[in-house]
Amino acid sequence: MAKDIFKNLKDKNKIYKNLYDGYWEESKSGKYTEIFSPVDNNIMGKIQSMNKDDIDKAIMNSKDAQLLWQEVPVNRRSDILNRVADILYEKAEELAEMLTMEIAKDRKSSIAEIQRSADYIRFTADAAKSLEGETIPGDSFPGTKKNKISLVTRVPLGVVLAISPFNYPVNLSVSKVAPALMAGNSVVLKPPTQGAISALYLAEVFNMAGLPKGVLNTITGRGSEIGDYSVTHKEVDFINFTGSTEVGRHISSITTMKPLLLELGGKDAAIVLEDADLDITVDNIVSGAYSYSGQRCTAVKRVLVMESVADVLAEKLKDKISKLKVGDPREEGVVITPLINKKSADFVMSLMEDADKKGAKLLVGGKREGNLVYPTLYDNVTLDMRLAWEEPFGPILPIIRIKSIDEAINIANESDYGLQSSVFTKDIDKAFYIASKLEVGTVQINNKPERGPDHFPFLGVKSSGMGIQGIRYSIEAMSRPKAVVFNLNNVE
Repeated sequence: MAKDIFKNLKDKNKIYKNLYDGYWEESKSGKYTEIFSPVDNNIMGKIQSMNKDDIDKAIMNSKDAQLLWQEVPVNRRSDILNRVADILYEKAEELAEMLTMEIAKDRKSSIAEIQRSADYIRFTADAAKSLEGETIPGDSFPGTKKNKISLVTRVPLGVVLAISPFNYPVNLSVSKVAPALMAGNSVVLKPPTQGAISALYLAEVFNMAGLPKGVLNTITGRGSEIGDYSVTHKEVDFINFTGSTEVGRHISSITTMKPLLLELGGKDAAIVLEDADLDITVDNIVSGAYSYSGQRCTAVKRVLVMESVADVLAEKLKDKISKLKVGDPREEGVVITPLINKKSADFVMSLMEDADKKGAKLLVGGKREGNLVYPTLYDNVTLDMRLAWEEPFGPILPIIRIKSIDEAINIANESDYGLQSSVFTKDIDKAFYIASKLEVGTVQINNKPERGPDHFPFLGVKSSGMGIQGIRYSIEAMSRPKAVVFNLNNVE
């Protein structure tokens, strides 16, 4: 079991330590946060609530370690990351068990998260080798003689502060840590409060693989207590954050002259035209909207369907959603599991109450047991309802009926968010017309919104983020070009 394999992380009282300079140490703050499982509400352990002195210590240690790590050849960095991937594959079952209990993710998805993370690391280790520099002749620019050549390489930024979210505490930590390390940076990983234990196990995997001391340190504690201090720390050179739009905006507002990569919220629309294959459409919408109970930034969060096919689509969606298995994530085939906490469940229910009050038609669901919200589908949702605009982060989906393609585009673009959208149609001309008009980072044609494959660019516009992710793009974001110009007529 995970607790036996990673025994160095915690003491006999289930107090989880933090990785510092290659060892697991306990903070001197004497403060802790209890982590309860949303599955059975049993306590899983305590994480440390670190203070400012702890943060200073971790960041300064990473700063010193980075000066040595940047001198390590890329092929050597790659070897270490490949060992990390090997361990993740080997320990996937144990790590998945922790994920399942800590964030109520169904077991199949938990194993997939670990394996995908290992694949991400392997690809990153290889991709970094191909990020070669370039030479630029000066005479390619008008008026410049042949006596200048610019040698352009990429160099690390320094210390990367990686802040990961509860819904993918392993994968969305890996997507920050691995590219940062391959670029030559050191990393201070700040995991989510709920999800921290899983992320700490991940840090130990890097440690076990032989990552030099201090190149990866961890800090734990509530963002409300250490967040501002961490992101504004003068020795942090780059912030890579995944989380809510509200927190992302706050980070952007208080950091000055510090590069950011922000992955924030979404209100992804599935636009369904008259000629769409409705069976394929329904499969993608249900999978996209309800996987991990809708707690994904790329979840389908509203359906914009042409009136002529809306009745048929609604009936097909209702039938498929009503068959989704609900309950304990440890049980085979369960898709809908308890939401991460009571606050999340309360918010989803508030959206239902607003929709009910304003006349939406409940087709399926609408029930709640504790933090478990049953998969819910509403039809005849109108634009005065909160459900049309707010990100639920839960298993609830609105159907909004439309009369034209341009109406669908206008509704989609009126959102503050701009992560992804889907278009379901057999008409490639209409698909590309809509795609060209949508104000989002990615448009999926006849497929649900999703992150990946991980070497594709992944980005949001408007309130959905800042910067570009995807393996090569992430490496480039956490490094910078450096030019050395040779003036040949001055060299003997």
